[in-house]
Amino acid sequence: MINIVPLADYPQYLQQVVDRQWRAFGSENSRAFFVSVVESGLRGADLPITFIALQEDKLVGTVGLWRCDLISRQDLTPWLAALYVDESQRGSGLGLRLQQHVQDYSRRAGFSELYLYSDFNGYYERHGWHYIGDALDYPNRPVRLYHRALV
Repeated sequence: MINIVPLADYPQYLQQVVDRQWRAFGSENSRAFFVSVVESGLRGADLPITFIALQEDKLVGTVGLWRCDLISRQDLTPWLAALYVDESQRGSGLGLRLQQHVQDYSRRAGFSELYLYSDFNGYYERHGWHYIGDALDYPNRPVRLYHRALV
């Protein structure tokens, strides 16, 4: 059984979360960025918040709810960010469960919409996200921008 819980309740997984997010989404010199984002959620900030998927005591996934995840689109908030599923769980539906968890949490927190960006197409559209155009990830990498109404 896999449980999805706030990282703040299980801070002993902090370094594993940072390592996985940095390897999956970062660059050679961006580890400090991921440390900063994940740690700020542990200091009681309303956003960002990191959720982790645990199978017994093994970390098998992460996802975040961030105020902003794309510097070029700071006008949009909040963002589903850093969705990561361990290779052992890919194809099991865990990615969808992590998305749903953030959506449910966001509704309870009073948000009516979410955004995300991705390098690829197809996956998020299959799960109810709407492609709304292209944007630039810093400094000049094109990405696909998605929106999801939560009402």
